[in-house]
Amino acid sequence: MNLFGSGLRFGGAVAIGAAAVLLAPIVLPVIAGILKPVAKGVIKGGLLAYEGAKVALAETKETIEDIAAEAKAEITESQKPPAKAKKQAA
Repeated sequence: MNLFGSGLRFGGAVAIGAAAVLLAPIVLPVIAGILKPVAKGVIKGGLLAYEGAKVALAETKETIEDIAAEAKAEITESQKPPAKAKKQAA
């Protein structure tokens, strides 16, 4: 029985599967020990980037709100009727 085009027979596939099952308890903790700090570092970097973006977005929002308030104040000021000159009493 030919499982793969490379000529791997059923017995060979069973041997590879059995070796993987027997080595998994040894290999997986080693791999996990290596990858856990890497994953932690990636998560830390993501959290720091998120916090930095949150601060930058809040500052940008505040700036836009300030500009909008100034524009509204200018519109309100330009729509007021001109102040009448007071007559001087003689």
